[in-house]
Amino acid sequence: MANKEALVLLLDVGPSMHSVIPVIEKLCSMLVQKKLIYNRHDKVGVVLFGTKETYNELTLELGGYRHVVVLKNLKDVDGDMVEALQKLPRGTKDGDFLDAIVVGMDMLIKMYPKANKVKKRLCLITNAQCPIKASIEGTKEEQVTTIAKQMSVHGTRMESIIVRGKLCRKKANKTTASENHRLLNIFSKETSTRIVYVGNPVSLFGALKTQNKTPHTVFRGDLELSSKMKIKVWVYKKTIEELPNLKKCYESPDIVVPSDQRVRGYHYGPQLVPMSKVALDAVKFKPEKGVKLLGFTNSSNVLRHYYMKDVNIFIPEPENTNAMLALSALARAMKEMNKVAILRCVWRRGQTKVVIGVLTPNISDKENIPDSFYFNVLPFAEDVREFQFPSFSKLPAALQPNQQQLEAAANLVEMLDLAPCGKEKALLPDFTPNPVLERFYRCLELKSKNPGAAVPPIDETLKKITEPDSNLVLKNKSVIDSFRRCFEPNENPRHKKLRRLLLEKSSSSEEDCNRDITPLPSNLIEVKVDSVCNPTPPQVFEAMSGSRNTQDSVVKAIKDRRNKIFELIDESNDGDNYPEALQCLTALQEKCIVDQESEQFNDFLRRLWNFDRNLQNFRGYLASRDSP
Repeated sequence: MANKEALVLLLDVGPSMHSVIPVIEKLCSMLVQKKLIYNRHDKVGVVLFGTKETYNELTLELGGYRHVVVLKNLKDVDGDMVEALQKLPRGTKDGDFLDAIVVGMDMLIKMYPKANKVKKRLCLITNAQCPIKASIEGTKEEQVTTIAKQMSVHGTRMESIIVRGKLCRKKANKTTASENHRLLNIFSKETSTRIVYVGNPVSLFGALKTQNKTPHTVFRGDLELSSKMKIKVWVYKKTIEELPNLKKCYESPDIVVPSDQRVRGYHYGPQLVPMSKVALDAVKFKPEKGVKLLGFTNSSNVLRHYYMKDVNIFIPEPENTNAMLALSALARAMKEMNKVAILRCVWRRGQTKVVIGVLTPNISDKENIPDSFYFNVLPFAEDVREFQFPSFSKLPAALQPNQQQLEAAANLVEMLDLAPCGKEKALLPDFTPNPVLERFYRCLELKSKNPGAAVPPIDETLKKITEPDSNLVLKNKSVIDSFRRCFEPNENPRHKKLRRLLLEKSSSSEEDCNRDITPLPSNLIEVKVDSVCNPTPPQVFEAMSGSRNTQDSVVKAIKDRRNKIFELIDESNDGDNYPEALQCLTALQEKCIVDQESEQFNDFLRRLWNFDRNLQNFRGYLASRDSP
């Protein structure tokens, strides 16, 4: 019960909201789709206000609460609710969000009359432009305060998403909007209410969260600075991967393996290596639980791309004044000296892996929130991958960018700034949904109903996240054109030489090599070779893979070169073809490195070693020469 949530969506469908209802439909249906994956036992109810009709229990019992309709009573999430939210009615009356809040609270109280561990939440989506009806007893402020106190008594939280800006075509009455803003702030002060103002479809799409997860501690204990100095801390996960686990499961659910026949398996590349309990206990490292300081270093020594896995946050033990003061003093001193701490962490007893990470100070700017630390896991030596990319500084001077090119590139980057000076920042992280996840949920819901359904087109709201702003591109066309002029492509002289070589080769051995090379237009750079012919392989091979217009040309060149090497070894008479085979092998190695096809070369060497005919002599020849 502790992880279950009862959520009531309070949706304004009045005339002033008609322009934004399509986005609300996508937002709310997506919310239920996520709950079907993560929290299928959660209950969701839907209340509409601003409708012409009236349908709710409070109207029948007490009267009033006009133009409020309970579209869906609280129930477990299902496909019917998704379909209902995708086709919301358009109302014709001004909506009273206070009536909708009371109706939603009544639904929660009747479903859960006693205090329990179910999380109760109201979510209000409105533009707050319609006036609230006057209260029969007391002022509007007193009425709101009474409702807010009842929400606190019953443990109900509320979040208000207020639509503003371009999403509202109707011009707001300043007096009404100011009054409604004041009333909503009373909820914020008296209860756990979060108010969010959104002004575009992207922000609205990311404003409503599936569920606010209650954080669980990863570690509770001492941050050991030395044997005599320890600080009581709690450690939480700050971030976690949201995408569900999509790994395939090959085990049959109908077959039960007895516990004495089960063996642990560990991944070694794509394979699973079994290890018995006896062997595991013999080699298992059993460190003691604890978090120990190894030392301090300058923050410049730990770069951002060193970080691995999720981020954790270290906070002082709650209600421990000494821990708060000690942690704050340490964090502020490290911040002032521009230092970070290196820690050795074993989060729990029996953990087999020791974690080494960096502790970065996080100074709070609020009096009621103590200072803390961010913790990021650092890689061990075997986790580091060196990329075989040459440094730009090692390129010839002719290939280095000039000052004009650098300025054009800087102007292009500045043009794409999401937070231009004097303007509102676009794509705010807290209100920008992950387009990959949103599309995944949408496709998953569609496939669940029809497995053969085609993948739908990308939603227009998601396109605004993934594609350049057309207005921005049009406005800065001169900057883009300037960048294009500074980086005009030129024909590579090396390609000219290769083309001339191929043309000469074609004229001299046209009968032996069935090769078709057609003259190319002057504005194209292309070398086309269909196969590797004898007997001058390295140059022709370079010609084939040098024009990397398509991946297929490179793969075909590698395949032909491998076949040629096999042929040379197999048809060799007393090793007369070995020098040429070695030359081809060396050329193949160099090209595979340049084209990042090292795996294909390694696979070929393994096949070559298992090639029986004439190979024993070729091995000896390789041993007496510098091997590739």
